[in-house]
Amino acid sequence: MTAKATTSATWEQDVLNADGPVLVDFWAAWCGPCRMVSPILDEIQSENSDKITILKLNVDENPDLAMKYQITSIPAMKVFQGGEVKTTIIGAKPKFALEQDLAAFLG
Repeated sequence: MTAKATTSATWEQDVLNADGPVLVDFWAAWCGPCRMVSPILDEIQSENSDKITILKLNVDENPDLAMKYQITSIPAMKVFQGGEVKTTIIGAKPKFALEQDLAAFLG
């Protein structure tokens, strides 16, 4: 399972009004570390699809959301729950480190 994309047009429905926790991966096609972390997030999504939803947001195509959430470096990941940011993860990390950062949501 590959993390699906969200956009400014679908943001409210996909992220803010989602039932459970949603991790949004703020990324860009030209970002090497973003490409490194993407398959790791896909693995975490497929192993925990009942606990967390992982979405990707291209910052070049959605600069309004990148600015709203103060994305100054990528990859940046934010976990939203109940329409609010619950945690922020900056930079590419190995799977075990990301799972530790997400432990509260992966239970």
